Amino acid sequence: MTIEKTKATDTVSSGLTCNTKAGEAAQAAGKYHVECRDKNGNLKWTAESKNLVVNVGLQYMAGTALDGTTTRVTAWFLGLITGPGSSTTFANADTLSSHAGWTEVTPYSGNRPAATFAVATTANPSVVTNTASPAVFSINATATVGGAFLCSVNSGTSPGVLFSAADFGSPGDRSVVNSDTLSVTYTFSLAT
Repeated sequence: MTIEKTKATDTVSSGLTCNTKAGEAAQAAGKYHVECRDKNGNLKWTAESKNLVVNVGLQYMAGTALDGTTTRVTAWFLGLITGPGSSTTFANADTLSSHAGWTEVTPYSGNRPAATFAVATTANPSVVTNTASPAVFSINATATVGGAFLCSVNSGTSPGVLFSAADFGSPGDRSVVNSDTLSVTYTFSLAT
C-alpha cells in the first residue's frame, strides 16, 4: 500500500504606503498696522495690510538661523511708501536699492524711525512685534502714503537689507498733512 503525502502552504503578503512626503514647511507672514492722528491727537484713519517678505528677507532669516556666516542685523527701521496704490507693485526680487514698483516717501523730518521689537514668542506661530513701541513719524508736509516697509538702515539703501513691504490695499492710499502723526507697527510670524 502506498501512501501519498501532500503539503499545503498558504502565503500572505501585504503592504501599506502612507504619506510618502517627509519634512516640514515654514510659512513667513507679516502685517503692518498704521494709525494717523491729527495735531490734536484725534484718529483720522487706520490701515492694516499683509506684507510680502522679499527674497533677501527670506535669505536673511535662513542665513542668520543656520549658515553661521550671515551677519545678524541688530536694528530695524520702518519706512513709508508713496501712493498711488494702483501703480504700486511689489516683487519677490525687490531689494532696498532696487524696487521698480514702488517709491519711498518722506513727509517727515529726520531718518526712518526704529522698529523696536519685543522678544519672539515660543508658540506656533512664533510672533515678534513692535506693538508695545510703535515707530512714530511726525509728518511735516502734505503727501499721499500708500504703504510701509521694513529695512536694516535708517536712511539710504546701502548696505541695507529690505525685509518686507506692503501697500494699504483697499481702500488704498491715504493723505497726510503737516502736524499729523503716523504710528506704525509690524507683526511678523513663523509657523509650521
